[in-house]
Amino acid sequence: MLTRILAGGLIGGIAGGIIVGGVEAVMTTPLILHAEEFEAKDVASAAQFLLVHSGEAHGGEEGGMRGLMTIVATVLIAVGYTWMLLAAMFAKGAEITARSIVPWAVAGFFATGLAPAMGLAPELPGASAAALEARQVWWIGTAVATALGIAAIFLGRSAVWVGAGIVLIVLPHVIGAPHAAVMESMVPAELAAEFAARSLVVQALIWIVPAAIAGYAISRMKPA
Repeated sequence: MLTRILAGGLIGGIAGGIIVGGVEAVMTTPLILHAEEFEAKDVASAAQFLLVHSGEAHGGEEGGMRGLMTIVATVLIAVGYTWMLLAAMFAKGAEITARSIVPWAVAGFFATGLAPAMGLAPELPGASAAALEARQVWWIGTAVATALGIAAIFLGRSAVWVGAGIVLIVLPHVIGAPHAAVMESMVPAELAAEFAARSLVVQALIWIVPAAIAGYAISRMKPA
């Protein structure tokens, strides 16, 4: 079974990561490139940006390399997420299929995507933000607390566990996410809102698509 889990996670992560990487290239990467235009500090840097991302050969090479690295990173993340889900399901003794793994993937998205975004929405370059270390601590704490809360609610056997799970999920938001003292941004609000929404869609897909592929692959494998 361990071999099937490793192989299935690798298949799902690679195939699903490539699919989601393609979605990123269409949905979020253009917004990031557009936001970088607002980061230009002077006419010279703005002109350089326009040259790099124009139809020139050099710009095409840089854009292509950037897209390739994004897909590679997405594949690695997808493999890691899928293996975590499969390991959790194996430890629980749950049947692994394309259908059964989806709720686990949705829980993963809620813990690492939706819940942290309620305090720290995905941001474009040029947006004001609190210190990186403070945001990282809050994000990690929120993801861990939410994951534990979900586990307590759905795996617990009593109202006490459900109550404890709700407290864990709510607690990071009661504490509050760190924000910059002055909220300023060089990026238009409409562009930032569009990026946040699209980023959450991509985060959901990076959990669900590779997991579903892995679940299907494992269900089709014959035990050794």
